[in-house]
Amino acid sequence: MLLNIMNELEDFVSLATREFKRLKDLSDRAVAQISEDQFFFADSEGDNSVAQIYKHMAGNIRSRWTDFLTTDGEKPDRNRDTEFVIAETDTYLHLHSRWESAWKILFDTLSDLKSSDLSTVVRIRGEGLTVLQAISRQLTHYAYHVGQIVYIAKRLAEENWTSLSIPKGESAAFNQAPDRYLESE
Repeated sequence: MLLNIMNELEDFVSLATREFKRLKDLSDRAVAQISEDQFFFADSEGDNSVAQIYKHMAGNIRSRWTDFLTTDGEKPDRNRDTEFVIAETDTYLHLHSRWESAWKILFDTLSDLKSSDLSTVVRIRGEGLTVLQAISRQLTHYAYHVGQIVYIAKRLAEENWTSLSIPKGESAAFNQAPDRYLESE
């Protein structure tokens, strides 16, 4: 019984890793469909651009997953409020580099986890969560923001948009030949 539980916990880390990779891939494929100018575009003062969401997510990912098991997920050097302000130094290349570095931290951390770590209590802003709960919380948070990225990119790309999943009206075709769509899933 204990062996089955340990295997299920290891399977959870594999599943979570796969889902984090899917989220990153969705956002990367969405951003690839917009220009650098569109990357920084926001409809109005209160709206976030894709650049701001990238900057925020990179800051959050770095903070949460650096020294994940040993330090609070809200690092003292993180200034969340500035993640929503685009500075002069926040070029597309700079933000993209931070994005990639942050995701590397996340994937490296997940690859180092052991099944025995999943019941370990970690802290996020002082709140105690098991590793299992913290992973679930971050999956939900990142899915929320990736949905925003995809929505904004789709609006900006307009008629040049290429669907990231099964295009409207093509569900029956998918059901007949799902392998044709595997790359976009």
